[in-house]
Formats: sequence, structure tokens, C-alpha cells
Amino acid sequence: MQFTAPTIPPFDHNAANNARNRQNNLTKPTSSLGRLEEISIQIAGIQGTMLPSVNKKAVIIMAADHGVTNEDVSAYPSDVTSQMVMNFLHGKAAINAISRYADANVRIIDIGVNYDFYDAVGLENHKIAKGTSNMTEGPAMTAEQTLKAFRIGYAIAEEEAQVGTKLIAMGEMGIGNTTASSAIISCITGLPVSTVTGRGTGIDNNGLTRKITAIEKAIEINQPDISDALDVLSKVGGLEIAGLVGVILGAAANRIAVVVDGLISSAAALIAYEIHPEVRLYLLAGHQSVEVGQKAVMDRLGLKPILDLNLRLGEGTGAALAFNIIDCACRTLCEMATFTEAGVNTQW
Repeated sequence: MQFTAPTIPPFDHNAANNARNRQNNLTKPTSSLGRLEEISIQIAGIQGTMLPSVNKKAVIIMAADHGVTNEDVSAYPSDVTSQMVMNFLHGKAAINAISRYADANVRIIDIGVNYDFYDAVGLENHKIAKGTSNMTEGPAMTAEQTLKAFRIGYAIAEEEAQVGTKLIAMGEMGIGNTTASSAIISCITGLPVSTVTGRGTGIDNNGLTRKITAIEKAIEINQPDISDALDVLSKVGGLEIAGLVGVILGAAANRIAVVVDGLISSAAALIAYEIHPEVRLYLLAGHQSVEVGQKAVMDRLGLKPILDLNLRLGEGTGAALAFNIIDCACRTLCEMATFTEAGVNTQW
């Protein structure tokens, strides 16, 4: 698929080194704040400043349906996608509660839900299609749909940059999207479908077998070009995943750190990385998902999850939970005194 990757500014290693030097001179034993120090140094390099801030945060939720649900791969019917979108809009989902605590703005985008929301308050309508086609019968999306979804996500990241957002969490909603994500991960990593496919919404053993079979059939029928990440995305992916790829690249292009959530946003991160490897330095892993495929992505991208709470909900919940830890990491770097500033004599 013909595609011109956007320009991503290089990670600022000078700013990161300055942040590291400051960390080593703060009023604490060297490295005693562990991962907090690593996180703050990474954010410094992303933002290009020794004293970074993530005071303005956003959660971008992409919602879309999947034709592969016709293969009985989920414990829930596809109608749940639109019903959960309404729950988001009413502020009553887990991601709403967590985002309020993290003081993060939540944006809900209909990029491909099989439902007419009309003028639902708070919903951003960017519907490309009413869900993907059944990937066991042919490509999930056309090349044009894939690129359109990508551009929508990119534009949303640009909007966030314009209002000063410094940290973005990727969220999603779409029954069937763990099936699409596992298909993407298997294609790009080369790992067997069975080793990167989990239970998603909580399917039983028979459901898991159907899910694995559906993915294997989709890959066999569509023959994705594993050297072309967008071809993989188009043939076995989803509209919300494509939208999140755009968000990632758009955020990185504007020096905004992106927090990866669970399996679905990890699949999007994997695609973004294959398009533009430099994007990896702009990613933080919010948590370690119970879904087995996510670990394969973490290993490939070299990301270390911040939290491990046995989460598998999605929505961006694990990423948003990590917001406050990332914020604290930056605050300790910026607000602690150095030994010299505090008048503490470390020479004995």
C-alpha cells in the first residue's frame, strides 16, 4: 500500500541527558526512585526539555465494529459496541471514572460503529463505514478506508497538540477487536496465532478455538504482505485500530508522549512502529495486559509496562491509570531540590 510516513522529530537525547544529570543530583540516593526516574528522563527527551510537564492529558477512544463477530468469536453481541459508546457519553464507564481521577479529557470518536447515533451529545462523528467486513471472507477494509481512518486519527492528535496536550492515552471500543488485534500481531511478529490469541471478553475453550480458527482462516484467505504493515492492517485489522495508528504518529510528530493500553492499542503501536521505528521512543506502556498477545508486542518494541494489575478491560483504562505515575515522575524531576539547592552536604 502506497503511503508516505509523517516526519517525526528525533528524540532529544541532549534533553534526556540533562534530565538524567539532574536526577543524579536531586536530594535522594542515585536511582532510588527507580522507574520514576526512567520515565521522567524519557518524557524530557520526548518534549525536548530538561523540565518536562504532563499537566494536560487526554484519552482518545476510537469505536468501531467488526464483521468477524459473525464467526462467534466474542462472548458479547456486536450491539454492545454502540451501547458502551453511549455509556462513555454518559460518563459511567470505567474509563470515565479513571480519567476524572487523572484529570484527563476524554474524547469519544465513532470511526466505524454499526449504529446511527445521530446527534449524540459529546460524540465525534467520523464514521467511515458501519464496521469492517468479515475478514474470514476477504479484506476487513479497503486501502482507502484504512488510510482515511489513519488520517482521522492523525488529525485528532494534531488538534490535541494545538490545545497543549502533553500526554495521550489510547482507548478503544469494538466487539471483535481482540480478534483483529491478534491477527495483526501474529502476522507481524511471525508468532503462531494460538500463542498470541486470548479470551478477550471472556470466551470459553470452544470460543477460543473458534477465534483462533477464524484468525487462521482470515490470514490464509487474505495473505497479508507482512513487509507492509498497512496491508496487514487493511486485511485483518479494524477501523479503530487504524485510527489509533494515526493518533500515535500524529502525537509523535508533535512531541506528545503516548501511553499504550492493552492488546488493541498494542496492535496499533506495533503497526505504527513498523511504519516509523522512531515512534518507539515516544511510547510508554501503561500496563501489562492479561491478553497474551500484548506481551509479544511489548517484547518486540522493548517496552516495560508501568503497572501489572491483571487488567483486560480495554477502553484505555490501564493507560489512564498510569497517567498519575507519569505525572509524579515529572514532578519529582522538576520540583525536588538538588543537593546544592537544599544546602545538603554529601561529602564526608
